[in-house]
Amino acid sequence: MATFVLLHGAWHGGWSWRFVGEILEQHNHQVFTPTMIGLAEREHLNTEDVSINALVDDIAQFVISENLKDVILVGHSFGGAVISAVAEHISDRIKQLVYLDAAVLGDGESMFDRIPLEIAAERQRLMKESDDGFSLPIPTAEDLGIFENEQWEYVKQFLTPQPLSSYTTNLTLKYTPGEGFPCCYIHCAKPSYSTLAWARERAKSYGWPIIPIETGHDAMISAPEMLSEILIESISLDRNSFPDSNKNNHKRIFAEV
Repeated sequence: MATFVLLHGAWHGGWSWRFVGEILEQHNHQVFTPTMIGLAEREHLNTEDVSINALVDDIAQFVISENLKDVILVGHSFGGAVISAVAEHISDRIKQLVYLDAAVLGDGESMFDRIPLEIAAERQRLMKESDDGFSLPIPTAEDLGIFENEQWEYVKQFLTPQPLSSYTTNLTLKYTPGEGFPCCYIHCAKPSYSTLAWARERAKSYGWPIIPIETGHDAMISAPEMLSEILIESISLDRNSFPDSNKNNHKRIFAEV
């Protein structure tokens, strides 16, 4: 049995992992799906001061308070930036990291530093028009790679604005993202999420296995069965032997796109 902590991306919450969580639990794995400060059922905690490092501290404390060990920490999209720092904070509790179409920020970087300038500018423009003036408004279905109307109807009822400061503040890391842990990167390839193309290139430069999945950015909604299968196979990553120079030692799915 493995212990998964599944961390959502921007505008989402723990709710987004419902279907994947059910599948993993059916395979006798332990699953936790915390929600970050200021989102979903914690939307009332959204303020101008929700920094990315505050989110890191909060998730690290969640893992400690649940007394979790040997955790497979999965981060989707924006959540990828958070799990890198969480792993540093509580390294003795983390077994491996899985980045799901995720941001891979380095020390001193913010999300607005890395995403394309035109996208950052548009999001900030929309923020100024938002009700509170310090949140990023909910994106469109196309932005999230959701093309089935039924899936979008389900998702949009739960999405909440993203704290702006989580995108403008700089992440604090001591080491290269994922250093000391077996890591892999799941690339949602149908279609590819251009906003995070830089993160995929960074993951490749670190020598992480890149796992393609034929679905859009919100894979946990659009393809929970396929994603769950990949997560279960990821358990085979060996902390003692990865990363190394020979990626061919890994299972079939760990092949670069």
